[in-house]
Amino acid sequence: MPTMWLSDTQKIGVAFCSGGGFFLLGGVMMFFDRAMLAMGNILFIIGLTLIIGFQKTLAFFARRQKWKGTAAFAAGITLILLRWPFFGFLIEGYGILVLFGDFFATIAGFVGNVPVVGPYIAQALEKISGGRRNADLPV
Repeated sequence: MPTMWLSDTQKIGVAFCSGGGFFLLGGVMMFFDRAMLAMGNILFIIGLTLIIGFQKTLAFFARRQKWKGTAAFAAGITLILLRWPFFGFLIEGYGILVLFGDFFATIAGFVGNVPVVGPYIAQALEKISGGRRNADLPV
């Protein structure tokens, strides 16, 4: 079983993050439905906190080099809640790229092993991340 190294809290966090991703995807597919996007954001933040812990989550978002991404992410969530879902999603997407851009190269390494589509997805993620490897994630 590949998830034996995860604690029960981290497994629940992965479920929350996955649910958040599905709600975000559903919100976009429903032409930027405000309620689904807001639920996706809430689930994602709760899941991230459960996976890496409260202190590490605060430390990650409060890093000096991540302030721009944190501000954009928070502004995007605020715009979604203030009934501007399209612009909020765009700004939030920029914030996610700034916050988690270094992590895309790590994801590409894992996704590259998926049969048929893996190499293509890995190549796209490598281009997004600019070839940088994950240097400062708090995990």
